Amino acid sequence: MDQWIDILPNVLPVAEVHEFLAKSEGGGIAVFVGTTRKNTDGKITALLSYDAHDTMALKEMKRLADVASERWPLIRTVLLHRTGEVAVGESSVIVGVATPHRVEAFTACRFLIDELKKSVPIWKKEIDENGHEAWIGDEWQTQ
Repeated sequence: MDQWIDILPNVLPVAEVHEFLAKSEGGGIAVFVGTTRKNTDGKITALLSYDAHDTMALKEMKRLADVASERWPLIRTVLLHRTGEVAVGESSVIVGVATPHRVEAFTACRFLIDELKKSVPIWKKEIDENGHEAWIGDEWQTQ
């Protein structure tokens, strides 16, 4: 199985992800792209800022890809996350898989994004239109 796992400090390569996944014998490709939304709980978001423990995050992302490959017939897998400032409409995370059939693709992709958000040491800070900052998802902050 081919894997593309990385943490990048710049714009995520959405088109290249699809090309990577499509160059396989897979019949199903599923891609999730998480972007910064403008409105969150009634507040206007100016931007998000991500920080990561790169070594630990990459190790955990690799572990998740391996777990997924044991559960589903993955041909190719992508787990990319951005660090630094991510403006409204820009991508912060891309998860993608190529599998023989669509059901496995959808299921594995959903598993990977859900588990990435739960267990990978990447922290998100939200900055609203008034400059107020708040760390979102404090699971790692309290452990």
